Amino acid sequence: MSTVLVTGFERYGTTPVNPAEQVARALHGEAIGDTRIVGCVVPSLYWKCIETVKAAIEEVGPRLVILLGEYGGRSMITVERVATNFNDATRYGLADNAGTAPQDEATVPGGAVAYYATAPLRAMVKAMREAGIPADISDTAATLMCNHLMYGVLHHVAEKRLDISIGWIHLPHLPEVAALLHNLVNPSMALETSLAGVRAAIKAALDHPRDITDPVRSRFQI
Repeated sequence: MSTVLVTGFERYGTTPVNPAEQVARALHGEAIGDTRIVGCVVPSLYWKCIETVKAAIEEVGPRLVILLGEYGGRSMITVERVATNFNDATRYGLADNAGTAPQDEATVPGGAVAYYATAPLRAMVKAMREAGIPADISDTAATLMCNHLMYGVLHHVAEKRLDISIGWIHLPHLPEVAALLHNLVNPSMALETSLAGVRAAIKAALDHPRDITDPVRSRFQI
């Protein structure tokens, strides 16, 4: 039986409950066809998060890794196209759970400027939309820990020449988080909807070793 590794960040910043952690925990132990899902909760700590996922890859030996994070303010599930070798946490006024807030600092000194996701993004978005779940491709994962982890994992896979597909999915706030006073203008998505979206995206990624070429139209700007 092949394996998919799904990772999700723990509580981070002003978010008391991270949908990424909740989805990773809920999917752990599920199967899609003959492929089992292993969920992994990742510490919200710069560099430590990369080492945690690298260790999980070593242990699990997945064919696909789906990394999950929260992007407050986005109204739909977004899959990220690119990760950059650049951290600027102070721009957003957010430190990690140990108080670290890198500014103008590379994730991998001397590493490539950026990496593209290797999961089939168009197929994943199309599958989520067909399941009735709003989704789109994003061309920026910002300069916080999500981008940091995505870059670190893609760099690791490229450096080790591992035959693993890597994708990043950002989830909106959970309703209970959007209801907090400091988040009242932000949209939200129920956990059940996020779960259904990630399941559909995983199945599409497994079914399409190469991405589809059909255009996936968008009104999303980033």
